[in-house]
This record gives sequence, C-alpha cells and structure tokens, in this order.
Amino acid sequence: MINLTNMINETTKQQVVKQGMSLEKVEEQIKYFEEGFPFLPITEAARIGHGIKLISPEELENYQKTYPDKAAQKDIVKFVPASGAATRMFKDLYAYLNAENKDIDKHPFVKNFISNIKSFAFYRDLVNVMKEKDLDLEEALEKGAYPIIICHLLNEEGLGYGNLPKGLIKFHHYNDGSRTPVYEHFIEGVQYGIGKNKTVKLHFTVSPEHQEKFEEKINFLKESLEKKHKVKFEVSYSQQKKSTDTIAVNMDNTPFIEKNGEILFRPAGHGALLENLNDIDADLIFIKNIDNVVPDRLKETTKKYKIAIASILLEIQQEVFQLLHDLDEEITEERLDQGIKLLEGKLGFMITPNYPTFTLGEKAKYIKKKLNRPIRVCGMVENTGEPGGGPFWVREKDGSQSLQIGETAQLNLEDPQHQSILKNSSHFNPTDLVCGVRDYEGNKFDLLKFRDPNTGFISKKSKDGKDLKALELPGLWNGSMANWNTIFVEVPLITFNPVKTINDLLREQHQ
Repeated sequence: MINLTNMINETTKQQVVKQGMSLEKVEEQIKYFEEGFPFLPITEAARIGHGIKLISPEELENYQKTYPDKAAQKDIVKFVPASGAATRMFKDLYAYLNAENKDIDKHPFVKNFISNIKSFAFYRDLVNVMKEKDLDLEEALEKGAYPIIICHLLNEEGLGYGNLPKGLIKFHHYNDGSRTPVYEHFIEGVQYGIGKNKTVKLHFTVSPEHQEKFEEKINFLKESLEKKHKVKFEVSYSQQKKSTDTIAVNMDNTPFIEKNGEILFRPAGHGALLENLNDIDADLIFIKNIDNVVPDRLKETTKKYKIAIASILLEIQQEVFQLLHDLDEEITEERLDQGIKLLEGKLGFMITPNYPTFTLGEKAKYIKKKLNRPIRVCGMVENTGEPGGGPFWVREKDGSQSLQIGETAQLNLEDPQHQSILKNSSHFNPTDLVCGVRDYEGNKFDLLKFRDPNTGFISKKSKDGKDLKALELPGLWNGSMANWNTIFVEVPLITFNPVKTINDLLREQHQ
C-alpha cells in the first residue's frame, strides 16, 4: 500500500489538514483505489409482494384522513439536494455553440429546442433581456441567428442560465407567472410537510457560490406564500463539507498533483451529503431531488403518495418503539418472535440462519440491534429503462438479507446471475424517501454509524488533459443507508419527472 507520508512534502500535508482530513483517512481512500470495492452481493430483485409493498386504494385514502393530525405533532423537514450549476442541462446547447457547423439540421436537439422555444417558462424573460440589448428574438429566429439566442440564455450578458443552479431556473408557466423548482418545492411542502406550529421546514444543500442567490429568491417568495397558505416557512441551507471531498489519483494510484503543486481533492458525490443529513434533527425527513417537480395540475398524486409513505413510516415506527420498550421491561421468546415478524414481515430484513442456535440473551441483543436503527420508506416506480439504481435483496456476511437500493455500477455485470437479476428487475429508484432518524427513546441516531464504507464508486475523469481516478462515497440512498431498516413502496410513474436536459421541460408533464 502507498505510504502517503513518504510521498508528499510539509506544505501538502498542511493542505490535507486544512481540508479537514488526516493522512490516515487519505491513505484509506487510496487503498480503495488499489483494491477496488466489492460488488454488491444481490440475491434477487425486490418485487411486489416480496420486498415492495402495494398500497390499496382504501389504505391510500385512509392515510389522507389520518396524516394531518399526526403530522401536526411532528417536527418535519423537507431535505432537497440542490447543489451545483445546471451546466449539464445545457450541454447540447454548448456543443452547438462550439461546433464549426451551425446548420441546425445537423443538431436535432438544438432544432427541437429552437422550434419549441415559446413553450419554455423562461421565454418571456429571454425576449425581455434581448430587448434590453436592442435585439428582437422573433427577428433572430427568422434570420436563423440561433447562436445569439442561445448565448443570451446561457451567458451572463443575458439570463445567465448556464451558471445558475438548477433550482433557480424557471421550469413551469402559470397564468400568474412562472415558477422555479425551488418555488414548486415550497408548494409541495405545504401539501405534505406542515408540522408542529403549522410550520413547513425546507432544507436546501447548495454550493457556496449559489447560496446568496437562493436566499435572495427565497426571501422574496416566503412572505407572499406564508400569507397565501397561512403557514410559517423555515428555510435552512448547508454546503457539502470539504472534509467529505476525496483524493484524486493518477492511473497508478499515486496522488494527483495539480500544476500549483497541491493534491487534487474532488467532491465525493451525493453520498457526501450524509453529513448534512446527519446534522438535521427532526421526526420526519422527506428527501427529494431539486429537479423532480411538476406543475400544480399533476401534484395531487405526488401529495397522496408522500402522505402515504410518511404514514407507513409512522405506523411501523410506533410498533418498533413499543416492542423495544417491552423488551427493555422483560425479554420473552414471544416478544422476540414478534421482533422477527416485524423485521421479516414489514422491515425488509431476513434474519441470519444462525439465529436458532443463539441463547435467549444473544437473540435479544440481535433483535434489539436490528430493530433500533433508522427507518426509511422509499417510493419505487415501475422500471421504464431509465439508468440508475433499483431495489434488490442483498446478502449480508452472516447470511441475513436486507433490502437495498443498488446502482448498476455496484453490480457484477459479467456474472450471469447478476445480469439476469438486473434484466428481470421490475422497479426503479426515483429518489423518493421519507426517513425516521430518532431511536425509541427519542434520541437522534448518528447516521454515520449506519453506512457501509465498502459501497463506494471509482470513476475515470480527467483534468488539465491528464487522466485520473475519482472516488465517490457510498451514495446517500445507497451505501450510506445500507444499515437502515427499509420499506419499499410502489408509487405511480407520474410522480417521477426529473429534468436532466433543457428539452425535458418540453415533455407534457412540464407544460
């Protein structure tokens, strides 16, 4: 294994310390580059009736009636990962600007964008910003001056969308104006996130360079929406901690040194946000990505199923807490059997085959440890071929099995069994979670103790024309929650409408 101490000078050591890290931690990361990560030992895909719960229409409607009173007694937070600029949304437009051949017929993505430009919620803003420069958008369209239009959308002399965070780009048009994803998350918060004291708490993870813009827009929104919906909004922000960045290495696993002589550290993916999530103290935490929002006319289904998954969590949490209190009073075989039924019947867990050989005390310790963990209820949609993670049964070292969200990169695609399981999987992870992060005595769990460090990713990148390897921490809803109790619930596909490219906003759901 590489000994970092012998490879770097005193200045670089100080950089590691300034990063909030230790040499030992960095060497541990390099070890992952050298040895790689083990594949996720999946046994089968979760499916309806075997790892994925189906909510009946009667249950769905009942939850709508009972949830508001329960929620009014809870501290609820809506956690929205919103870091980063929207640059990737516009990569095809940037490619067009950089292309020698500007014939729009050679660029079908751009042609679609230009042909439907009046359908975007930001169209009127684009007209106005061009008018300020004595440019007429309609005239530019007629003359085929498409680069001018696109430059005024992306660059700072125009709307500056290329450098804005995705959360502040106008997505949806209404009769009384247009809304950004941030605005839509406020409205969603009113629909299912009203907690104690009629308060809606929203937490956005943002990049340092964008926080001021978020605050400016949100402060403008808050007052009018509080009056309109007769609730109080509390908004908080956090930034990905530098101490969660990971070292980049050359292809031979030695530290990647930049031109200024410093080691290159890179953001470690959404798994780094576990630290941010761990700082939040609440009874219920909803997690939903910034770009997965829809106009009001389609929100009702999302609202109903958000209420449903939160209700399911509160119900099972109450059962778990009661049983743990009972076991503190007296350990009996009957209560331990009840624990097994809870784990295997409702909490996505199959106990170790060794359990029957345990003494009564060992059984109690095992059951209590498995029950006294954070709980998450995750919506799952039918698989439509989208890239990304899905719900699987995973074998643990002691022979037990748990429900996990696994990414394709974690699977051994050269293994026929893994290929078959992936091919026949029925559901997909839309990142639609609600989390319970307190224990049965009301204390907040330390979430860092429940992640599996062996579930990270290694990817190939480049910088300054040189190849490098980058390390991503276990994903926030993947390995970072590997040792949580998990319930998967089928939710309708209409609740999953991410915007990955600008033309996704032309889909019927966003119009």
